Amino acid sequence: MNSNRIGLTLGKYAPLHKGHQLVIETALAEMDHLILLIYDCPEDCTWPLNVRAQWLRDLYPEAEVIECWDGPTEIGDTPGIRRMHETYLLDLLSGRTVTHFYSSEFYGDHVSRALGAVNRLVDPDRVRHPVSGTLIRKAPFAHRAAIPQRVYRDLILNIVFLGAPSTGKTTLAQKLARSHTTAWMPEYGREYWNTHQKDRRLTPAQLVEIAEGHLQREEALMGESDRYLFTDTNALTTRIFSLYYHGAADPRLARLADAAAARYDLVFLCDTDIPYHDTWDRSGEANRQEFQKRIIGDLRARKIPYFTARGPVEARMASVNRILPRFHKYSNVIDAI
Repeated sequence: MNSNRIGLTLGKYAPLHKGHQLVIETALAEMDHLILLIYDCPEDCTWPLNVRAQWLRDLYPEAEVIECWDGPTEIGDTPGIRRMHETYLLDLLSGRTVTHFYSSEFYGDHVSRALGAVNRLVDPDRVRHPVSGTLIRKAPFAHRAAIPQRVYRDLILNIVFLGAPSTGKTTLAQKLARSHTTAWMPEYGREYWNTHQKDRRLTPAQLVEIAEGHLQREEALMGESDRYLFTDTNALTTRIFSLYYHGAADPRLARLADAAAARYDLVFLCDTDIPYHDTWDRSGEANRQEFQKRIIGDLRARKIPYFTARGPVEARMASVNRILPRFHKYSNVIDAI
């Protein structure tokens, strides 16, 4: 590498916020090359190291991001802790030259001396961005302005409600959003169908447009959500409609359905145990039962875990609300219910 000015900065970025970004962006503006070290922090958050590292790679592709899975997690200003961090960094760099060490922390002094680098402190008194990871972890939505959209979306639990037509998905999503003072994502397909249907049918290409439009709106609503986004339907259902009416799905729709299989944090299947609401845009009770079977079959074939919401809307809300506080994003754990 021909760069003369090589910067290094490090952190847990749990989560990444504007204070971190100020340090990183200052370094990028001043250096020929920037090394970004990101540490594991299982004691502070459930966002895995590789998820947090991807935030950095997506936002700062010009930086070199190194995941420190074996890095020390102890924090403090004792001789032993200082020596532990210094030794780890020197071993990790294996003789690579660092000319400037960037931080806004007390450890900038001893780390820069160990590296033989300039101690470049950036806003150490937090004047420009008076925020911390601890504050954000306690109340992400209250500090929404301090978090990049790319990061904030990963702090939200996206809960999707699936089920055949007339199984109460819209009512449940809307009422839950109201009770939790957050956003909900209406079924875009219904709006699109009302505008574009001809003889109560849509083309395969139009079904792709539904899935794409739904996803765009859903993504935008992530930034308006507080803890939860309640989503009515997704591309899995749109694909099933395409298979039912056309016998096939456009490859683009199939890819969106495949992506939807891993997109949502929790999946609830709304049961058919409520009265069928027969409107002109629906195909009848028999079709509701067939669609429900197709949806269940697809969930099972894709090995997607789901909960079934049954009974009147109050009972369904209660069952969802029993699960929400017990679910831990990225930990693959639901506490005993």
